[in-house]
Amino acid sequence: MKKLTGIEYTQSTYSKFIEAKNHTANFIKFQYKKNDMLLESIKPNFLTDFDYYLKTEKGHKQITINKSIQRVRKVIKLALAEGFLQKGPFILYKPKKYEKKISYLTSKEQKVLEKHKFAQTRLEQVRDMFVFCCYTGLTYAEMSNLTKEHLSQGFDRLQWIDMYKQKTKSKVSVPLLPKASEILLKYKVAEAYTERLLPVISNQKFNSYLKEIAVIVRINKRLTHHIARKTFATTVLLYNDVPMEIVSELLGHSSIKITQGHYAKVVQKKVSEHVVKLSKKLNKK
Repeated sequence: MKKLTGIEYTQSTYSKFIEAKNHTANFIKFQYKKNDMLLESIKPNFLTDFDYYLKTEKGHKQITINKSIQRVRKVIKLALAEGFLQKGPFILYKPKKYEKKISYLTSKEQKVLEKHKFAQTRLEQVRDMFVFCCYTGLTYAEMSNLTKEHLSQGFDRLQWIDMYKQKTKSKVSVPLLPKASEILLKYKVAEAYTERLLPVISNQKFNSYLKEIAVIVRINKRLTHHIARKTFATTVLLYNDVPMEIVSELLGHSSIKITQGHYAKVVQKKVSEHVVKLSKKLNKK
């Protein structure tokens, strides 16, 4: 994996497998008082105990635990494929379910954030980039790597962002909504279009400054870059009656089921609003 990093895998994916390896090694020491164990000695309850260990000893949430278990299972599948194991010990294992809570900005919070005048340039820039992603749904990596080569005019004569995802190499095509265009124009004037269309800042600093911004504008949420993407999907798209299949396409999801899994409750709320409107209409007849 290390040799294929940057070719088939991202550095982030490689780091997560290293992290899962370390968790597994620590668990084996804790649970079995060993530094290592034979593949054929792994019993079906290994993952159940691993889940319990990560929850009680490490304080991990179920979503994080499921990801660690997924990586361990991948290694076991490779062992089966290579003939190191005759049968898989985890065939009957089912990952524990967890409630997916989507955190995003409401339209009111979005307006407050957009209109606030910041005294510090660094906070203004981070706010602008965050808002830009609220209207495009770009990930941090996509936003950071955005250049004028990624802008094109579509068949509809609108300006679009066309780029490829770093992780999956799948294509991302997003129309530039007016607010996003306005932000790009602001930095085009300021920077005379350097290679990058938006200011360059590390992910760590970006999220750190977002915490400051949340306090200043009194948004009682843990602001991270990822919330911008969620806001794009919910407040900007779904709450404006954009169909789920189009939302899925604009987010670059490989399947609509992924989008539905994340935003099912948002859709339920929207359905409820439509049912209330319908009830009022029917009552007038």
